[in-house]
Amino acid sequence: MKLNGSDIICEVLLEQGVDTVFGYPGGAVLNIYDALYKYSDRITHILTAHEQGASHAADGYARSTGKTGVVIATSGPGATNLVTGIATAMMDSIPMVAITGNVGTPALGKDSFQEVDITGITMPITKHNFIVRDVEVLAPILRKAFRIARSGRPGPVLVDVPKDVTAKFAEFVSEQPKDKVAYEADDSSIAKAVRLINNAKCPMIYAGGGVISANASQQLLALAEKADMPVSCSLMGLGGFPSDHRLYCGLIGMHGGYGSAMATDNCDLMLVVGARFSDRVAGDAKAFAKNAKIIQIDIDAAEFDKNVLVDLTIRGGADDVLAKLAKEVDKADHAEWVEQIAKWSDEIHCTQDDGDNATPEAIFAQLNQLMRPEDIVCTDVGQHQMWTAQMYHFQQPRTFVSSGGLGTMGYGLGASIGSQVGNPDKRVVLITGDGSFHMNLNELTTLASYDLPIVVLVMNNRVLGMVRQWQKLFYDRRFSHTDPCRKTDFVKLAEAFGVTGMRITKRDEIEETLKAAFAKNGPVVIDCQISKDINALPMIPPGAGADKIITEMN
Repeated sequence: MKLNGSDIICEVLLEQGVDTVFGYPGGAVLNIYDALYKYSDRITHILTAHEQGASHAADGYARSTGKTGVVIATSGPGATNLVTGIATAMMDSIPMVAITGNVGTPALGKDSFQEVDITGITMPITKHNFIVRDVEVLAPILRKAFRIARSGRPGPVLVDVPKDVTAKFAEFVSEQPKDKVAYEADDSSIAKAVRLINNAKCPMIYAGGGVISANASQQLLALAEKADMPVSCSLMGLGGFPSDHRLYCGLIGMHGGYGSAMATDNCDLMLVVGARFSDRVAGDAKAFAKNAKIIQIDIDAAEFDKNVLVDLTIRGGADDVLAKLAKEVDKADHAEWVEQIAKWSDEIHCTQDDGDNATPEAIFAQLNQLMRPEDIVCTDVGQHQMWTAQMYHFQQPRTFVSSGGLGTMGYGLGASIGSQVGNPDKRVVLITGDGSFHMNLNELTTLASYDLPIVVLVMNNRVLGMVRQWQKLFYDRRFSHTDPCRKTDFVKLAEAFGVTGMRITKRDEIEETLKAAFAKNGPVVIDCQISKDINALPMIPPGAGADKIITEMN
């Protein structure tokens, strides 16, 4: 059948199982939006306040559902407003397809109104990108974009469609989506890994975001229990292993626990799954896990020996490789090693009391009681993000949505929108800081417009907390521009957007306020006023080892 380019876009979206898109209309995508009007019974469009919010929403939707997120924006500034969201998805390997409009093909390259070379701009931050100059290849390119986005190591793909292409007609024949490309791990590498695991006396697993991407949490649990291997998770790996399991030894890296740091220093074997040895984890890369043989499992061969030299590499999907290892390894008992890690974990507790005033620790204690294991916690970036990673008890995959690699302040509210839209039956809570929240609070209008029951907890210390913490430690307390002296009343702000506003200042207000917010079953912003001198601890200084861990500071 003959369809115009805009209808072809909608048909391919349906082919690929897409039922929700995020975006913002504009001149170059008017034809696409006209088609979305016709397809509104099958494709839901969520209108955000800003294109960056739409890109983060598509990202949060993808992380929390496991589906491919889709965002649509017009040409010029609409397209460039997606850049930070695309880069955020790229750094954390999130499957996303961005569809941008552009000026008509005859006007390309002539500095036309709202023209920009978005494929050139996004080349370094996408897995691949396309500009479609002929409607005849529009459908094949879109199908390829989805296949690339979710195959191998997932990531964002951009498809730029000039306006005249969206109006021209071409023959369209529906196709079934092609299966993802499977990478079969080499049997000899599996056998070598099995021997190393069986011979280890003090093994551990370092699990990253690849465990979540590959839906490999059950396989990870099976291997850890059979081989009796303690598990530490990177920030992106949180939820990939239940935090209440006896083998869980906590967050690994700069803000990880002492037990996890000491386990890294003293293990004789480290199995690394879907992780990239980030500088925030490895610190001094040459000394990282210095006593251990290291096995690295990854779908992306470019990660092998990139940051840390390892002893054995296995290329393959984490689900497949972990399942094979769990089948082949011997049943083991490392009780003494597990107990030693538990003792290290108990040695240091970075409790920071503030009398009767509210503290992050007290707030998270209540959240852990009120939230269900399947509920979703989103964050922005900063101290509040590290407090969430340290204190919240993640039990299931895809329940933690946060920008790890790019560290995008302003990510959280858009991501929580996508998470809630994708998971309407789950509670979604956004933990943010006043600094991050100021960057994206315009999306409160989206919460109100769609009556999304998201509870936003603003950890309001009235400073740029994490940067200020570094200034304390490494810049002799020269607090340059980290006390912005903003006068924002978050309760009044929320109410101005049509959202319920609440406030917590004292410890004894926390439980009642949280329960009242959840009972609203609508959007709520809670201004959690905390001291500017509460820090994100413990902390290992950049480039240092566990012996340099900081457990207290004024």
